[in-house]
Amino acid sequence: QVRFVESGGGLVQTGGSLRLSCKASGLLTRFFTMAWFREAPGKERELVARILNTGGTTNYADSVKGRFTISRDDANNMAYLQMSNLQPEDTAVYYCNDAAQSWAWGQGTQVTVRS
Repeated sequence: QVRFVESGGGLVQTGGSLRLSCKASGLLTRFFTMAWFREAPGKERELVARILNTGGTTNYADSVKGRFTISRDDANNMAYLQMSNLQPEDTAVYYCNDAAQSWAWGQGTQVTVRS
């Protein structure tokens, strides 16, 4: 059974930083393009960033470019999202999955940014 466990969220002030972690089990991340998504209150879940399993190419939503960095550690089946210069509009529950959203969602990790 594939499972994702996200962690690292919290409450920060505007301009602060957080590093999110995602531990995958039941699959080998090296075979997948891994991604982070977020769901803000009243909004649909959206893709934030993804990282290809070949070559490590990354893509970001325009709203987070230059502030967020996605990375991966396939030896440990992990994905990370380093977030800096956080803004109130980044407040959301953050989830990881493969970029095709092939698997059931984990519980996510809450990020709250206060102005």
